[in-house]
Amino acid sequence: MRRIEKRFARLKAEKRAGFVAYISAGDPTVEVSSQILEGLPGAGADLIELGMPFTDPMADGPAIQEAGLRALKAGITVDATLDMVKRFRTRDNDTPILLMGYYNLVYQRGVEKFCKDAAQAGVDGFILVDLAPEEVDELKPHAEANGLDTVLLTAPTTDDKRLPAVLKYSAGWVYFVSVLGITGTKSSTEEEVARHVGRIRRHTKLPIGVGFGIRTPEQAAAVARHADAAVVGTAIVDRVKAGLDANGKAKPDLVAGVLAFAKTLGDGVRSVRKP
Repeated sequence: MRRIEKRFARLKAEKRAGFVAYISAGDPTVEVSSQILEGLPGAGADLIELGMPFTDPMADGPAIQEAGLRALKAGITVDATLDMVKRFRTRDNDTPILLMGYYNLVYQRGVEKFCKDAAQAGVDGFILVDLAPEEVDELKPHAEANGLDTVLLTAPTTDDKRLPAVLKYSAGWVYFVSVLGITGTKSSTEEEVARHVGRIRRHTKLPIGVGFGIRTPEQAAAVARHADAAVVGTAIVDRVKAGLDANGKAKPDLVAGVLAFAKTLGDGVRSVRKP
């Protein structure tokens, strides 16, 4: 079993949803973000999304855009991001890591090489927000050959006619974007999440993770009552920013503060037991 499949099987056995934490690689520096990455499992993260900063982040809200700019200014690259995963794997060989970002970064490196390099680093899959199902054939054969899952996104506007096309190419789990628009700008109601997750379940046996707009332990718990995972990004990235001084340097308690906040989110998810 791949790490992602194994993790969701474990969550099912524990009768709970998972907590998926997002951070931007290199924010505010490679060293600080590496410390956060390595501390997330201990803070309750069941899976980790590691953002690959990009110069044209069209799906990202202001907070994640700023995080990406801080990381790019600090010198983050795809190679440095993969090195972060390699370092993580020397300490943790169980927690799944997915690279999240934009297909241009994969294309520039070469799809086959990117997949090989990612797998060798210890990456488990990709979430590429601008890769449409009609274009996944460029990536999926190389991803599959290297044991990597391709997690595709659905949205409230993905109707029952369109949904099978998305699910055909998704592997590992399905990411439901619970609100329309960019990250971190608004939230959906628990009733809306329940309705859409129920609709997606009628089409797939893959686990369903819900993200965009979850900012509090209470919201994470509300999602955990219906989905297989709650994904939190902007709220964690905001905590990174809050840990910077007036010169943009990390305060001594930045890492501890981010991980303490992540733990509250993980505790919120764990407070919900599945029947």
